[in-house]
Amino acid sequence: MDALLQAAGVRKEFGGLVAVDNVDFTVPAKSIVSLIGPNGAGKTTFFNILTGVYKPTSGRIELDGEDVTGKPPHAITNRGMGRTFQNIRLFPLMTSLENVLVGMHGRLHAGILRSILRTPGVRREEREARDQARELLAFCGLGGRDDEFARNLPYGDQRRLEVARALATGPKLLLLDEPTAGMNPQETQDFIAFVSRLLTERELTVLMIEHDMRVVMGVSDRVTVLDYGEKIAEGTPQEVQKDERVIEAYLGTKATH
Repeated sequence: MDALLQAAGVRKEFGGLVAVDNVDFTVPAKSIVSLIGPNGAGKTTFFNILTGVYKPTSGRIELDGEDVTGKPPHAITNRGMGRTFQNIRLFPLMTSLENVLVGMHGRLHAGILRSILRTPGVRREEREARDQARELLAFCGLGGRDDEFARNLPYGDQRRLEVARALATGPKLLLLDEPTAGMNPQETQDFIAFVSRLLTERELTVLMIEHDMRVVMGVSDRVTVLDYGEKIAEGTPQEVQKDERVIEAYLGTKATH
């Protein structure tokens, strides 16, 4: 399969600490890839490098064949990479609809002058944006909740709203950082089905950090494992599950003997 995302020799140092160490990583187009590893393995740091929050110390990152190494987050988002966060980062005093419209901001064309004058083109673009935002909310299971403040939504719905906002950026690749963290078992099962729909109905490519192995094994086409910033294993969920280095990383050396 063609690679949508390729990272080669990615390294990140914070002072004397090496957080990500010479990682090669590929995400095939139209697949679901999980990035796993023990706490402190460097997973979120690697996400932050891919999305432009951190500049890598060395290495190269390509998105759909274009070099995006070290570009700022908004530039990478505009090239087709959307993300959610480990800790939900919604605008709590904005409605669900307004949160999704924020995600669309980079795709709208009206300038300051046209917006002030409220030209017919601006009004039409705003109507279309609202229609698209409502459609995304419905797709994410939040139909009819357009006017609810984000802070008043249940936890699982806040997670879905964050995905809807990421989808509003028009991504080719969607990065989900521990999307089921804090969810109950039923919410987790619903989210697994939802991630599968992103692939089948939206034809998106999904890369996620996930701690719940049931989610990883249930939805992933491919799994990559980090430990202390290094890639220690990669393959199908079944292959990775049996890898001795992975078992050792999670359970300790005695687990492999």
